[in-house]
Parts: sequence; C-alpha cells; structure tokens
Amino acid sequence: MTPLGDRKSAPRGPVSRHSDPMRETVHHSGLDAQGYIEREGALGRVPHAFRPVVASARDRLIDLYGGRLDSAYLYGSIPRGTARVGRSDLDLLVVTRQEPTEEDRSAARSLGEALDKEFPEIDGVGTLLYGRARLLSEPETYDLGWFVACLCTPLLGEDLAEYLPRYRPDSLLARETNGDLALLLPRWRERIAKVQDTDEARRPLVRFMSRHLVRTGFTLVMPRWNGWTSDLGEMAGAFGAYYPERAEEMRGAAVLGHEPTGDAGVLRSYVDDLGPWLAEEYARVHGVKAPRPDDIA
Repeated sequence: MTPLGDRKSAPRGPVSRHSDPMRETVHHSGLDAQGYIEREGALGRVPHAFRPVVASARDRLIDLYGGRLDSAYLYGSIPRGTARVGRSDLDLLVVTRQEPTEEDRSAARSLGEALDKEFPEIDGVGTLLYGRARLLSEPETYDLGWFVACLCTPLLGEDLAEYLPRYRPDSLLARETNGDLALLLPRWRERIAKVQDTDEARRPLVRFMSRHLVRTGFTLVMPRWNGWTSDLGEMAGAFGAYYPERAEEMRGAAVLGHEPTGDAGVLRSYVDDLGPWLAEEYARVHGVKAPRPDDIA
C-alpha cells in the first residue's frame, strides 16, 4: 500500500433516507475550508505540566516494543491543550507491526501503571493497542481509521493518516463510529451488575458511559450540525438543538463526563432509558454499524 499523498476524499456514501432537508450549510468548528474534519491536537499544544510524562511515555514505548512498534499517538485532552493537572488521564494509541500479542498487551498495562504512579499530573493512563493492518483495513476506514487521521497526534513512527482519506461529518461516518450502541448496552449492564456497590467503584463507569453517550448523541446530529468538536459541553449543546426534549439529560451527562459521581441511579438511567432511546434513534437516522470480527466472535 502506498500513501495517498494529499489524502484525497473518499466517497461520502449515499444520503440517509432520514436525512434532514434543512441540513446546515454553515461550517462549524473543526472543519477546514473544504468542509473536511481537521486533525485536532498537536505536540505543540501539550501543556507544559504534561510534557515530562509525554516524553517519558515516548521513550519507554521505544524500550518496551523495539522493532515491534510501528507508530504511537497521543489523543484526548493532553494534545488538545485542555488537560487539567491531576484530573486528566494520558491517552495513548500504540500500533504494532503485527497483531498485538498478550506480551504486547501486558507491556501496555505495565507502562500505564508505571506512568500513573510516577506522574501525579495525570489521573490514569488509557492505552489502545492495535496492529497496523487492522487500522488500515477497509472495514475500519470510517471508524478506527478516522480516529487515527482526525483525533490522534503522532508521537512516534510513521503517521498512518497518510494512508487514509479525508473525512466529512456525514452519515456514513456517524454510522461507522457510533452506530453500535445497541450492541454495547448489554455489556454495559453486565459491567454495572458486577461492579462493587460503592460510589468509588461506580465513578469510573459513570465517567466512561457519560462520555460515550454524549459523543454518540453528538454524532447522531453531526451531519446536520455540520462540524466537529471534542468538547463535551459543545457536543451536548449541538445535540440539544435538535432534540430539545432530551437536552437536559445530555447536558447532565456532559457534566458527569468531567465530574463523575458514583450514583447507581445514573447508571440505571443510562442503560434503561437514555441509552436504549439513543440506540433506536441512531439506527433510524443512520443505520447500524457494520459488524466487526470482534462483534461476531
């Protein structure tokens, strides 16, 4: 496979039969002059307080993976420049030349634990680990491929964005990124049932599920809003403009995405009310995400 050079646009796919005829034509934040989603984040935006942990992560990745490492990226609030000291986590995407092994996964876990222990500026480390072929595969073009090209900041190795198209905020992208909520909800219910009955144990689940629902609510309306943002508050606001009857719930989820409580009632409302409604509406508007091998297994 050879790089696309200027990363020409891929076809946008058919317009959904549920598309809004009053779709916005004004470009919102996150798009370039041609209407493509701009890559967010840059190493130059990393706040000074987080630069030591980023440098340490970069050096340790080289030591840990050596020749198995294809590339590595930052994503999330740190490369966007919005991270809060002691509150934000370090998010890493590690790409291996071959499909990752259990040894690779163990190394990623050990790295995260060590960095979290040594650097009080971060509140945990989240590491995604994929093989190069998976990220560049056709089924992942509008999901993990888009994630790499638009939401990840290169840290080490070759930038795989050069092998990927540019992306518009259209219905195809919406479907392939978050059109699997119905599949996820049973797994969420299992996690809730198994978690310890304490606020401390539930708090990470509230944070994770709140963020996921807000992002899904945003991508539901993204083609009509015609833009991109990673700001949870702005995402909730965009959603609320099209679904005012659910706006308050989504604004509350955005707040909990930043400042989670351990309220069991919140989790129940997510899997019994907001989540099922959102999954049904998403499928109606954009369709269901194409199955992945992990879903079938």
